[in-house]
Amino acid sequence: MPGTRSPGLLALGGIAVAALLTVIGHLEVNDDLNPWALTISDFAVSDRGGVIDVAMVVLALATVALLYGLRRAGPPRPRPGRTAELLLGAWVAGLLLAAVVPTNEPGTAMTSAAYLHRYASVVAFLALPVGGWLLARRPDLATAARTLRTLALLSLTLAAAMVWSAYPGDRLLIGLAERLLILTEVAVLATVAVVQTRAATLVDHGVVVPRKNGITV
Repeated sequence: MPGTRSPGLLALGGIAVAALLTVIGHLEVNDDLNPWALTISDFAVSDRGGVIDVAMVVLALATVALLYGLRRAGPPRPRPGRTAELLLGAWVAGLLLAAVVPTNEPGTAMTSAAYLHRYASVVAFLALPVGGWLLARRPDLATAARTLRTLALLSLTLAAAMVWSAYPGDRLLIGLAERLLILTEVAVLATVAVVQTRAATLVDHGVVVPRKNGITV
C-alpha cells in the first residue's frame, strides 16, 4: 500500500479534531439541553455555525482523505470496493449537507430545511456501515475485516434503535442512541485509517508486503 500513509494520518488527525470540536460544542451550549434526549443536530442548531458544524465538515474532509488513500491502495479494485467508495462518498455528502442545512429548534415544527437535514443524516448514517461492511472484503483491509464487520453490524443495530426512538419510541434516549451510533461509525473510519498508516509504515521500512489480485495487503 505505497503512498497511503499521509492520507491515513490526515484522516486520523481529522477524526481527532472533529471529536475534540464536538466535545467543545457540547460544553459551550445551553446547560438546559439534555444530551440523552436531544441529538447532536439539536445542539448544533442552538449554536448555528459553531464548532459542531465545523466538526461535521472536518469529519467529512477526513473521510475524503481516507477515500484518496483507498483509491491509491493499488487498483484494480473489485466491484464491492468501488461500491464501498461510493457509499463513503454518500456519507461525505450527507455530512456536508447536514452541516450546511440546519434542523429545526427543539420543540418547534419541522421545516423543509429540517426534513432535508434529517434525510441527509439518514443517508449518511446508513451509507457508512454498509460501506464499512463492503470494505471488509478488500484484500488490503483483510487484517481489519472482522473489526469492520463487527462495527458495521453494531452501527446498523444502533441505527435501528435510533429509528425506533424517533417514531414509536417517542424519542426515548434518542440522543444516546445517536451518539453511540456516531461513535461506532467513526470507529469504522479510524480502523481503515490505522490499517492504511500501518501498511504504509511497513513499506517505508522496506518490509515486503504480500499482494493479492494486484492489491498490496
